[in-house]
Amino acid sequence: MSEATLARVEAHVFRTPIKEPVRTSFGTMNERVAVFVRVEDSDGARGWGEVWCNFPTASAEHRALIFADIVAPRALGRSLDDPVALWGEIDRALHVLRVQSGDAGALSAAAAGLDLAIHDLRARKRGLPLWRALAALTGGGSDDRPVPVYGSGLNPGPGAFDTVERLRAAGYRAFKIKVGFGAATDLGTLRPVARALGDGERLMVDVNQGWDLRTACTMVPKLAEFGLHWIEEPLAADRPMAEWTQVAAAAPTQIAAGENLRGAGAFQEMIDSGLFGIIQPDAAKWGGHSGCMPVARAALAGGRTYCPHFLGGALGLLHSLHLLAAVRGPGLLEVDANANPLREGLLGDLLTVRDGAVSLPGGQGLGLEPDIKSLAALRTLHLERHV
Repeated sequence: MSEATLARVEAHVFRTPIKEPVRTSFGTMNERVAVFVRVEDSDGARGWGEVWCNFPTASAEHRALIFADIVAPRALGRSLDDPVALWGEIDRALHVLRVQSGDAGALSAAAAGLDLAIHDLRARKRGLPLWRALAALTGGGSDDRPVPVYGSGLNPGPGAFDTVERLRAAGYRAFKIKVGFGAATDLGTLRPVARALGDGERLMVDVNQGWDLRTACTMVPKLAEFGLHWIEEPLAADRPMAEWTQVAAAAPTQIAAGENLRGAGAFQEMIDSGLFGIIQPDAAKWGGHSGCMPVARAALAGGRTYCPHFLGGALGLLHSLHLLAAVRGPGLLEVDANANPLREGLLGDLLTVRDGAVSLPGGQGLGLEPDIKSLAALRTLHLERHV
């Protein structure tokens, strides 16, 4: 029997307005978007992935086209037996295009979405949950304990307290609030939430790259009163290590970052610096499983905590869960606290939170066969490419 090869790919773009905008220090989201990708091999096996396109939302259709017309043709007709090697080859081949186009993020995200889908296909074909298939790539174990989670993306202002109360009632025990809106707003948002924290609960903040060095060094000491578990991205991701050193020295807790890095070298520099306690690659933004799993293992080997970053649709969230379960360590899964029909509409009650954690899905691959037809009214683009 001939070896199965990648025979077909699809990209589906969805967008939907939301009642309450999601606010960050870099901008406001008034809609949710997602690029879901599907791959199929010559035996008819299939797998699903997601391409990062959270903000700006106008990037969704653009990234779907890059996936279908630039990235996927490099894999069509190729064997899927070694997805890590295939991703590495595609990543290297895209280097010149990143430089030529100036569109490095879109190309990296499209390649990441393809890699996620190929790993899902590979796990389904082997009859394994995705996390077990990923763990087996590096000789990992079979730890199927529930995975701890935290509620993320909480908007600033008085509503944050109510959101924490809602999440607590839903089983969450850790919460991350967006800051970077000025000292008065940030401190006023955090104080009532911090005062109401119960035993064993954790609070984090995300600045979303919203401070310069001077502001960061002024603000992080003011956060000491809240007993934060981490402070995320207090500087722009591309600031020099000399600046990060100053912020880390002033901070009352560990620094988290990584969602806006690309490349194993950049992550290793981050780990080796000793300045970051929490390492947060986003598998739908760069690297997929093939790139991010070695980063996660390097973080743990370096005494850091791996926490996957993700704030998008259902498929990327499930991939992040499986990757964290394959690697383990003390990390938590990021779960967006804001309404998103492109998440809830597919997941249903698959990831119910109980006592601060979610159980791993059963079945093969992701543990979900997405009902794309249920989102048909929200689809703005559907692309197919095949050999």
